[in-house]
Amino acid sequence: LAAYRGKTSALYRMVTTYWNMAAALVLHGAIEEQMFADVNGEHIMVYAKLQPVLADAVLTSRPLIELRRHTLVTQISSEKLMVHGDPTRLGQVFANLLINAAKYTDPGGRIQLRAWRDGQHVAVAVCDNGIGISPDMMSRLFTPFFQARSALERSEGGLGIGLALVRGLVTLHGGTVEARSEGPQRGSEFIVRLPSGTAVPQPQQAGVDSNAAPAAPSSPLRVIVADDNRDSAETCAALLQLCGHQVQIAHTGREALELAESLHPHAMLLDIGMPELDGYTLAGKIRGTAWGRGVTLIAITGWGQEDDKRRALAAGFNHHLTKPIDPNTLEALLHGVGASA
Repeated sequence: LAAYRGKTSALYRMVTTYWNMAAALVLHGAIEEQMFADVNGEHIMVYAKLQPVLADAVLTSRPLIELRRHTLVTQISSEKLMVHGDPTRLGQVFANLLINAAKYTDPGGRIQLRAWRDGQHVAVAVCDNGIGISPDMMSRLFTPFFQARSALERSEGGLGIGLALVRGLVTLHGGTVEARSEGPQRGSEFIVRLPSGTAVPQPQQAGVDSNAAPAAPSSPLRVIVADDNRDSAETCAALLQLCGHQVQIAHTGREALELAESLHPHAMLLDIGMPELDGYTLAGKIRGTAWGRGVTLIAITGWGQEDDKRRALAAGFNHHLTKPIDPNTLEALLHGVGASA
């Protein structure tokens, strides 16, 4: 028992350290960079149109919504809704809320996504008819690593980082997020409010043709993390989300294959020792599809001998990483994927 507690404490400290480092160094700096631009020496605000952000969030969450046979109803104001912020991170906020709604609602449920102007703010609500939230859980709902007892089975044992990530991102954008529920089995609603704004005309940089097409921004990658160790998978996924990527999690080889067939990811991080299909077999099946030939496959394993690396490359992997993964090494590999995507 003492050894178990020691391992649990070590895991908690490790994840907490990663979380704090990512939030302080990666998140804040990246959002600051995307929310302001230097043009001709002027530090000006950057505004994003909300409708495309919500469309991307729906696209990210749709595989799970369809898998669980939910009905998604959208009520988005036709008025142009502008917010001051980073569209990639805001997309993560709304995708996380939609994915949570899909997880914590019984199959065949109903999820509603609404957006409207609310005074000096823009409001977005995600509502479901799922398991609901008890009053005594409300105050701890956005705490990292906290999960209500009724949600543990639906979360498949994950660490409970999603809502803490949502609150952190919304706060950095100067907004608020609140949860509402009439109690267990009565569904829930999450409402995000962000300061509204009007797009500010940006002065042309000297020597730039005003008719020239703007440079395309770097797009977030679609990434699947597949690992039967749920804590490891969720921690890795949270770090990748903080770096701006759209991430889905699978815990078996077969689940990862089904998810990839619908998502067509840019990259997949595959644990070798998964049930149903091991990483080597899964890599071969992916490479055998038309959509899978260009996917970057990264083997994640506790075995780091040269024979292990050769076997992974022979099975179709592009890269081999040994656990525990260095976040900088992983992001460098994915940066290369983004440059060629």
